[in-house]
Amino acid sequence: MLKTTLNGLELAYERQGRGTPLVLIHGYPLDHTIWNPVVPLLEAGFDLILPDLRGFGQSGAVRTRYLLTDMAADLAALLDFLKIKTAVIAGHSMGGYVALAFARCYPSRLRGLGLVASQAIADPPDRKAVRYQMADRVEANGVGEVAESMPALLTADADLQAALKQLILRQPPEGVAGALRAMADRPDSTDILPTFDFQVAIIHGLADKIIPSFGGEYPRSDG
Repeated sequence: MLKTTLNGLELAYERQGRGTPLVLIHGYPLDHTIWNPVVPLLEAGFDLILPDLRGFGQSGAVRTRYLLTDMAADLAALLDFLKIKTAVIAGHSMGGYVALAFARCYPSRLRGLGLVASQAIADPPDRKAVRYQMADRVEANGVGEVAESMPALLTADADLQAALKQLILRQPPEGVAGALRAMADRPDSTDILPTFDFQVAIIHGLADKIIPSFGGEYPRSDG
């Protein structure tokens, strides 16, 4: 992996392919490697930038509280470092929340936006409480509880569940806890959707167990 120091932390990323810059942002509680299967499908037409968000993968963790806008600022700094003025930004799950934060803060730098298994609405109070409680438990006990619960919510494939469990177990507890609080604190972003003058792609699975497709109640999970 490539690494650089931005905003006071070490940020790790992969860069592959040629063409239009496309930043692919991983979801919670994973890292950039979730995009590996799609890289061969995209690298002929895109300059792919695959970062590990702060606190995940090989990027540095931050122990003080931060927001999704801080994670978006990390990506803006990475684009500056790579001398890329504008890019398409696509995010999976939490990565979609970060992509929306980027769109709110840096709209002129976007060529397009992709939301994969993500949403624009904010967490209701009970959902926020679940995230805060899980963050406290992760800080106290590590990521084991998350590694046990999340894979089955992300996929029905048993082999993928086993691989995801190992991937989650590699994530630093401070990164997982920090992301949970940042997700809980995010604002509603439905207000900015009508303001976009670029294309937006929304990809969603009908069997998604974490984010409902067409409204409905949140499941009781930490994702």
